[in-house]
Amino acid sequence: MADGSNSQNHTPNFTHFQGFWCRPEFVSNIISFQNHFQALDDDIVLASKPKAGTTWLKSLAFTILNRHCFPLSDSPLKTTNPHDLVPYFEMTHYSNGRLPDFAGISSPRLFATHLPYHALPESIKQSNARIVYIARNPLDIMVSMWHFQRSKPERADWPLDECFQQFCRGEEEFGGFWDHVPGYRTQSMENPKKVLFLKYKEMKGNPVVEIKKMAEFMGCPFSVEEEKEGAIEEIAEFCSLSSLKNLEVNKSGTLKAVSWNRPTKSFFRKGEAGDYVNHPSPSAVERYSKLVEEKLSGSGLTFKMCC
Repeated sequence: MADGSNSQNHTPNFTHFQGFWCRPEFVSNIISFQNHFQALDDDIVLASKPKAGTTWLKSLAFTILNRHCFPLSDSPLKTTNPHDLVPYFEMTHYSNGRLPDFAGISSPRLFATHLPYHALPESIKQSNARIVYIARNPLDIMVSMWHFQRSKPERADWPLDECFQQFCRGEEEFGGFWDHVPGYRTQSMENPKKVLFLKYKEMKGNPVVEIKKMAEFMGCPFSVEEEKEGAIEEIAEFCSLSSLKNLEVNKSGTLKAVSWNRPTKSFFRKGEAGDYVNHPSPSAVERYSKLVEEKLSGSGLTFKMCC
């Protein structure tokens, strides 16, 4: 086990498992998920690295999929955090020795995971289940993770440089950027009906286009009438991070779907693309950029795509 620990115990204790880093308590959950989950052909799995825009992706996918069941004025998102509406396999469904029964969930079923592609159960890979993946600039992920971890009292004084060094070593939960992202990107290129690869920056720049793309991929495209009536624009506004952040459930609530006691407000900060320029030094940015470019060499991905 490599934990990157120090005298102040700022860095979380990770274990290396199946080629990626994760918290030791998740290992049994992951094994159970891999061994027992049976995918259905119309399942939809939302995948991402932590802090890559997962909360936003869950909100959009849930709203797109359930738009005919819940009008926006009565959306469950108004009273329930996105992570409670779309729980993770490895952190919620299969936690604490549980073997969940999904029989009562109507299809298409919506799930989420942070696992790298190679660690997904074979039933997901071999079925027609679809995966929606969101990728984000790795330096934005780092800054977002730094702020997120510092919201814990015991890590409030975690130096940014320690976080930076950890990311340079690839000691990120569920795998480094250069391992996690290319795995899903390759699958999206080889089988575009299986994996939809979204870029955070493009979603911020033109959410209507990306939401329409998501709906078509998920098998619930918007009708001509819906588009004329502005349904996509309404969903984009309703699920924007600024709108979600101002809901009472995300200002004073506590997450229920995971074992850790986290306030819902800790999942909402700026949500900007390129905010990293306000944090690491230019020399640190240059160093990390060169490292990522070197690691991605031959993958078909470039750091300057600025996910």
